[in-house]
Amino acid sequence: MSRPFLMVAPNGARRSKADHASLPLTLAETLATARACHAAGADALHLHVRDETGAHSLDAGRYREALDELARTLPKMRLQITTEAAGVFEVNEQLACLKALRPPWASVSVREIARAPELAAHLYATCEDNKTEVQHILYDATDVALLQDWQARGIIRPKQTSVIYVLGRYTSGQASKSDDLLPFLAAHKERQDWMVCAFGPEEHICLLAAAKQGGSLRVGFENSLVSDTGTPHKDNAASVSALIAQLERIPA
Repeated sequence: MSRPFLMVAPNGARRSKADHASLPLTLAETLATARACHAAGADALHLHVRDETGAHSLDAGRYREALDELARTLPKMRLQITTEAAGVFEVNEQLACLKALRPPWASVSVREIARAPELAAHLYATCEDNKTEVQHILYDATDVALLQDWQARGIIRPKQTSVIYVLGRYTSGQASKSDDLLPFLAAHKERQDWMVCAFGPEEHICLLAAAKQGGSLRVGFENSLVSDTGTPHKDNAASVSALIAQLERIPA
């Protein structure tokens, strides 16, 4: 089969060096990780930035610095920022980040934006006006239903159709199984541009199942630090390389 579009999510909002020594936190570490993952075959980077203490940040200045450096050194790698609240930021702060930064691509959780539904239409209109491509983060079939409702009501704009299905985020121990994808596919039959990420040691197994269904993939330390045997990956690039090797063994 042809290799699907592959994004790497190298750190996330919550993990630290205590979880894995190779998890990138600083800009220099993120740049080095991005270079290694791109060389290993990753097409895109899902970017989180941290503040001076290593905590999750939505600071537009930090994002702008990182995006500028990444674009300069890796012009062929697509870049996506996260607007994840991570229990820290309110919807007005997520919107402020998007307004100030005007990023080319951003992931947005419909579940998080629903905390302030009066701001939802403004947020999606801001992205449309600023030509920010939106990837909607969906954690379960209820999120799919919310997405469809907002699309039908015109809150989400017609071209904002891209989604990522997140497997295992709210399961016991954040461990996903490949069958966790099935409720998403059943609930979202009109899906177009869709991607999958999966928490836990069966990350690659889940991603292989998604690839067979025609989905794009997101891999990396935000979602799993280990292989399906429980062996820690050396770094994000090693996880990317291992997944690509598995994808190449799928019959055409």
